[in-house]
Amino acid sequence: MSGEQVLIGSIDQGTTSTRFIIYDKQARPIGSHQVEFTQFCPQAGWVEHDPMEIVESVRVCVTKAIDKATADGHNVDSGLKAIGLTNQRETTVVWSKSTGCPLHNAVVWMDVRTTSICRRLEKELQGGRTHFVDTCGLPISTYFSALKLLWLMENVDAVKEAVVKKDALFGTIDTWLIWNLTGGINGGLHVTDVSNASRTMLMNLKTLEWDKPTLETLGIPPEILPKIVSNSEVIGNITTGWPITGIPIAGCLGDQHAAMVGQACRKGEAKSTYGTGAFILLNTGEEAIQSTHGLLSTVAFKLGPDAPVNYALEGSIAIAGAAVQWLRDSLGIIKSASEIEELALQVDSTGGVYFVPAFNGLFAPWWRDDARGVCIGITRFTNKCHIARAVLESMCFQVKDVLDSMHKDAGEKGEVKNEKGEFLLRVDGGATVNNLLMQIQADLLGSPVVRPADIETTALGAAYAAGLAVGVWTEDEIFAAGHKTDKATFFHPTLMEELRKKKFDSWCKAVSRTFDLADLSL
Repeated sequence: MSGEQVLIGSIDQGTTSTRFIIYDKQARPIGSHQVEFTQFCPQAGWVEHDPMEIVESVRVCVTKAIDKATADGHNVDSGLKAIGLTNQRETTVVWSKSTGCPLHNAVVWMDVRTTSICRRLEKELQGGRTHFVDTCGLPISTYFSALKLLWLMENVDAVKEAVVKKDALFGTIDTWLIWNLTGGINGGLHVTDVSNASRTMLMNLKTLEWDKPTLETLGIPPEILPKIVSNSEVIGNITTGWPITGIPIAGCLGDQHAAMVGQACRKGEAKSTYGTGAFILLNTGEEAIQSTHGLLSTVAFKLGPDAPVNYALEGSIAIAGAAVQWLRDSLGIIKSASEIEELALQVDSTGGVYFVPAFNGLFAPWWRDDARGVCIGITRFTNKCHIARAVLESMCFQVKDVLDSMHKDAGEKGEVKNEKGEFLLRVDGGATVNNLLMQIQADLLGSPVVRPADIETTALGAAYAAGLAVGVWTEDEIFAAGHKTDKATFFHPTLMEELRKKKFDSWCKAVSRTFDLADLSL
């Protein structure tokens, strides 16, 4: 390989694993490595990660991916121009700036320990659950970082003491990793980007700055918060002690926002990422639309310090692929996640079974933290194949719930349709390799689903943002590449409209059965 090769690296830090992928100038992956890390559940509804293990997972992935690319003849040392970073959002870390040590495990986005704080704020604040919506676009919910930070400040002595001594730093996973990558206690940069900041409940969507009235209301000291930057700019260089010393970090986005860039979603276009959860975002352009149907207003991306902001409507689904993991790890119905498709294909329907995976409540558009999982319609006829198919359908029904709300909020003018008048849903994420899942999704939506040749668009989006900042790609090139569908797979609906409506009505009935179950005693 020529020493003139141009390469971009992408750190993709997810809910259960970390990856590092190296792309060439044609945006083709030429080396990658992935490792899983531990998820702790110390109590029912609590989910934690070890922040130090996450840092080490990045180190391992970077080292191994470079070794693989080098072994294949690529000159990574001279070719690597920049690094992009994308991460699980909302997950909250507080650490000591003097020691560099976390003061508690990271509190993960799906953790619901803050339920009592949410109820308290809803009662105390004049606007109730929607008190901050006009400012940040988000309701009071266990989902968002501000509530997790409040819990740590109220319940963890080490955090309380560090805040008083002005030794505490707060951040989501992007902030924690950038701080460590750029020096840690020796001058590490304390920054976040607009997309991750928009998920804390603390950033003003219009000014893209921390909202002082919100901080005062919640009692959060501004000095513990990171500086907010755009998604595509040189943030700082990687420090000594890492295998890519001196390389600039030039792109940073929350995972769902990175997928929007990777899918090249322009105004009026939507994507759905199927991972641990499922996340549907519709680009609303330079206008932040306030939802009246249970969705969130959020930043889509801002590709440069002086670039315009694109906003989005988002519907977040807590449990999607995690339900398949539950079938595998907790019930033992399957031995690997890939087996679910084969099992579900053994029957042509669920046999009247509906599964609602409200393990820790329901997110959009329902927002019911009192919901718990149900499986209804079970008879003696029901077998594990019906259960497997019902789990796949549950993922697709939840996406339909969100898209129906998006159609209502955005209206006809807010959506781009093809020449046949169809709204195309772009899909990505690991679960989309399941062809049955994608066909069920198209059938339940009544509109086509488009799967790109490379389904790992989250890492690609972070690479694009970094490459854009250092001149490897232009914005026109990125969005043109994302709209080439010659290698994409299309799934078209085959279900009759009458049956589609009947199935959806049954699903809504099943969802209603999940409400007010959080207090069931053992």
